[in-house]
Amino acid sequence: MLAEDGPERLIEFQGSLHRLHLVEDPGDETACVLLPLDRLFELRAAAALRLWRALTGRAPGRDPATLPGHRRDRLALALRALDARLDNATYREIAAALFGAVALPQHGWKTDDLRDRTVRLVRLGFATMQGGYRRLLLHPSRARV
Repeated sequence: MLAEDGPERLIEFQGSLHRLHLVEDPGDETACVLLPLDRLFELRAAAALRLWRALTGRAPGRDPATLPGHRRDRLALALRALDARLDNATYREIAAALFGAVALPQHGWKTDDLRDRTVRLVRLGFATMQGGYRRLLLHPSRARV
C-alpha cells in the first residue's frame, strides 16, 4: 500500500496504481466491487477489471489514464513552440528549432505544410496555457464529465 487516508487507499500491483475506497473491511470474506451506474461507469468497470487482473497475477493491461506517446510528444512540441513565440520568434525560427533547419523549404514557406504544422503547435500551446491544461487533468474522462 502506498497511501492511506481513512477509507481511501492507493495501492500498487505489478506496476499498476489503483485507487480504492473501502466501504468496510471484508475480513475473510470475498471482496466485492461497487460501481455506480453513472457517466463514468465504463471507466470504473475497466479500472475494476484491471484491478482484478492484477490481483490474480495477470497483466492488468494498458492504463487508460496514461496519455499516448504521440499526444505527449505533441504537447511537448507545443509548449516549446509557445515559449519561442512568447520570446517573439517567427514561425520559421520556431520550425527550424523544432524540426531542424534542413527540414525548412528553400522556397514557398507561406504555403508549406511545416509552416501550418508550426502554427497549429503554437495555437495548441496558447490554448493549453489559457486553461486547456485542465483537459489533461480529466483525461480520459473529459468527454464524460
